[in-house]
Amino acid sequence: MDRLRIPFTCEAPNVDEDSVKLQDRDPLATVQELANQKARAVYERHPKSVVVGCDQAVVLDKRFFDKPGSIEAAIKQLRQMRGQEHRLITAVAIAHSGGMVEFTDTTRLTMRNLTNGEIARYVHADRPLDCAGSYKIESLGISLFERIDSHDHTAIIGLPLLQLCRELRKLGVPLP
Repeated sequence: MDRLRIPFTCEAPNVDEDSVKLQDRDPLATVQELANQKARAVYERHPKSVVVGCDQAVVLDKRFFDKPGSIEAAIKQLRQMRGQEHRLITAVAIAHSGGMVEFTDTTRLTMRNLTNGEIARYVHADRPLDCAGSYKIESLGISLFERIDSHDHTAIIGLPLLQLCRELRKLGVPLP
């Protein structure tokens, strides 16, 4: 959001993400529901604002890869994804006085066939313990990939700014 040079604040939505993730939904529906709940929760506290809520999931086949939380879990996730293509699904919900605007972005990422040593070196160097999928693509994590297919590369680091800008302009937010 800093890149857009519009004033904003960040606020925790206090949404029970685990209860949504436990429901038997496909990954796309899950991230859409979480983005929607986050935007609605904050909008209820600030009804005169435009509120952007988002959620992101790393998905290999039909498995979610959450934030690992530990070095061991990060290494395990990267071992499972090496040499394979996975999806990074980003859902955005914009709550405003006229209702809700929602959209998603899906990026396909192909990880190199990493050795155990490369994985361990990466995890210890970049410490991606709070990142879904156990990588920080905006940092050293870019070295893990051989291919990235995306309509909007900003979605990879959490927020697809191309479409967000289109939607904010429609709502009257002044952007170039």
